[in-house]
Amino acid sequence: MSDSASTPAPDGSGPAQLPEKARPIAAGYAFTGPALDLGALLWDGVCHPEAQVRVPLPMLNRHGLVAGATGTGKTKTLQLVAEQLSAQGVPVFLADVKGDLSGIARPGQGGDRVSTRAAETGQSWSAEGFPVEFLALGGIGHGIPVRATVTSFGPVLLSKVLGLNRTQEQSLGLIFHYADTKGLELIDLKDLRAVVAFLTSDEGKPELKGIGGLSTATAGVILRSLTAFEAQGMADFFGEPEFDTADLLRLAPDGRGLVSVLELPAVQDKPQLFSTFLMWLLADLFHDLPEVGDADKPKLVFFFDEAHLLFHDASDAFLDAITQTVRLIRSKGVGVFFVTQTPKDVPSDVLGQLGNRVQHALRAFTPDDQKALKATVKTFPDSPYDLEELLTGLGTGEAVITVLSENGAPTPVAATRLRAPESLMGPVDPAELDAAVRQSPLYGRYAQAVDRESAYEKLTAAQAQAPAEAPKASRAKREKAPAEEPSLVEQVVSSGMFKSLARSIGTQLGREITRSLFGTARRGR
Repeated sequence: MSDSASTPAPDGSGPAQLPEKARPIAAGYAFTGPALDLGALLWDGVCHPEAQVRVPLPMLNRHGLVAGATGTGKTKTLQLVAEQLSAQGVPVFLADVKGDLSGIARPGQGGDRVSTRAAETGQSWSAEGFPVEFLALGGIGHGIPVRATVTSFGPVLLSKVLGLNRTQEQSLGLIFHYADTKGLELIDLKDLRAVVAFLTSDEGKPELKGIGGLSTATAGVILRSLTAFEAQGMADFFGEPEFDTADLLRLAPDGRGLVSVLELPAVQDKPQLFSTFLMWLLADLFHDLPEVGDADKPKLVFFFDEAHLLFHDASDAFLDAITQTVRLIRSKGVGVFFVTQTPKDVPSDVLGQLGNRVQHALRAFTPDDQKALKATVKTFPDSPYDLEELLTGLGTGEAVITVLSENGAPTPVAATRLRAPESLMGPVDPAELDAAVRQSPLYGRYAQAVDRESAYEKLTAAQAQAPAEAPKASRAKREKAPAEEPSLVEQVVSSGMFKSLARSIGTQLGREITRSLFGTARRGR
């Protein structure tokens, strides 16, 4: 690749001359507007600090991909980008799968390695912490609890979490449709179970006439899946107060963007759950944000870590919904970066929309690794680099980069030595993290779960309001001597009181809930 000598300058600041073939690459990153500084150009193993590799700030809502094998520096890249976005007044959402991104709230620690990296990349490094909101899924772990109501989460995402097939997903959609039209808000999982039990009862089956039917077998599968789901400790993720995704768009008092860090180590053994919850957050933002077109900077940049989990075993309809959401949310001012190991983890229809690419090193130890390497190379524009050789030889904190220029055209492929983050590269002490959470303005709103009256409670109340029916039911039961005792919910929903209750609730709300591509409920703001 080398075509000219590249001798270090006497003061050690960098090479005295940029090689001829590297000059067009450097020129491709000479932006005039606001941009994020990623690092310095690498050519033939030499770092050129005078050739900065950058990404224009307005182009960060054109989405991106951060990929690479484990241990190649993806997490530090997220930290570096999040810091600079925050500094330029752009809120950031980070999913912290490994638990080491909380350090972004505290100033970093200098040392020989940081000083060397700063000198190599032309970075004026200074230790600095950034404004952070710590979140925790369902309140499991440290952070402000992030919950969703079952109504808001919707049937499509819930079906993926429960592992339902297409037919069962459609049946669950029918159950949600009924609850929506009747104004039966499903706050938590017991509400959903109560409605399913009613619709499969003799009293409830006529309710579905004209819009389809729900088989007893399918309802049984759904109920068993819900029971198993709760047995795994999943009930805490659904309920109130529901997290308002508008809280991800806040700025700190000093004008910097707030970095929302969702802690996931406590639920990393539940990958389908947390990846689907991330999609719920994104879908909720998509519903509620207005169109802004091409703005000077994004309203939010959303980093979707462990992205391959979202796409694994996803139905065609689910993938179509993801593709449409990613395509359309750009006009709402939200940039989405998928974080995974190789580009092949992301479906081609989604990958084609990711204009900004940071590809860390890949391994080629096995035939499958070699196939993934070749597939990754094909996703990059033509380049003077031997990308197969380069991608297997990159060091930690180095990457192959191409982004969208200020006019929307792809920049030349640039091997890059990335800058060092200025915040702490490691986790914050748990006690310090807990103190920060308690001081958050969101703590009072979300910390304490609330179990207000909803479908289950209203069914129970309906039973209490019809005491006269109980003796009759008992006599009939004794005469028929059934083999199995009905459950409390079945006793409640089998009474005529439930139909009257459901009808009155529907009249009070007066309209059906509006749902999105993912079946999530639209929430007015």
